[in-house]
Amino acid sequence: MSLKTKINEHLNAAMKAKDSVRVETLRSIRAEILKMDKSGMNREMNEQEEIELLGKQAKMRKESIDIFAQAGRQDLVDKESAQLAIINEYLPAQMSPEEAEEIIAGIIASSGATSQKDFGKVMGEAMKSLKGKIDGKAIQDMVKARLS
Repeated sequence: MSLKTKINEHLNAAMKAKDSVRVETLRSIRAEILKMDKSGMNREMNEQEEIELLGKQAKMRKESIDIFAQAGRQDLVDKESAQLAIINEYLPAQMSPEEAEEIIAGIIASSGATSQKDFGKVMGEAMKSLKGKIDGKAIQDMVKARLS
């Protein structure tokens, strides 16, 4: 079942249940899907594109949570956190940092990287392997720590 179909079905159920936070979140995801459809793609999104779309939505919520927390707006932090939890239901399970560290160590060993000069090469390979499985910022931090 495509993400579009799943979101529409869950949106209908959320509207019947009068779950306003879920309805608002699913509508924002559906709006992004419709935007992709109207971009002239002329095909259904593949799984990788669906994960990217959801990842962008999750990243926006995380950034909003940080901003609202700094501003002392706990009500908005709670709302964004609830939306983030809903979005995470549609994302694949995230990889643990330990698993990611192992993969990054393998990439560094196979590429022969030894210093910060090799950061770009290692980062490119790491993003290919780990995209959608763990946050890009976390990958970047792990690679920097390993090459320092």
